[in-house]
Amino acid sequence: MNELFRKFSHATSEVVGSSWSFIAAVLIIVLWAASGPAFDYSNTWQLVINTGTTIITFLMVFLIQNTQNRDARAMHLKLDELLRAVKGARVSMANLENLPDEELKRLSKEFQQLCEKRGIGGDVVEAIKDETDEREVERA
Repeated sequence: MNELFRKFSHATSEVVGSSWSFIAAVLIIVLWAASGPAFDYSNTWQLVINTGTTIITFLMVFLIQNTQNRDARAMHLKLDELLRAVKGARVSMANLENLPDEELKRLSKEFQQLCEKRGIGGDVVEAIKDETDEREVERA
């Protein structure tokens, strides 16, 4: 069931995310608006577009969330692999998404202080190299 939903979500996101889908949606709105006089702008005429857009929006929320969750998981795995492969990298950073908010705030402050200490806004690569060198000295 999960695999079927994944494939459906992926295919739907590809189609719905295209410029053709956007153009089709705009055309539907234009046709609906143009048909207003023919239906005397009745409650039923308004209900058609309201119901249609509500149903589509409701279903799209789940498809979008599924796609974003999958993309985020894949990105985390790729970053985890990079952390594992880079000598001197903090491998403990590989599981940050599972840390409590307080711990994430602490790490964020740590990196902010590191940037301020190094005067970053400028040479980020040099600051990272300096931090890596400092950790190597601490380990020795």
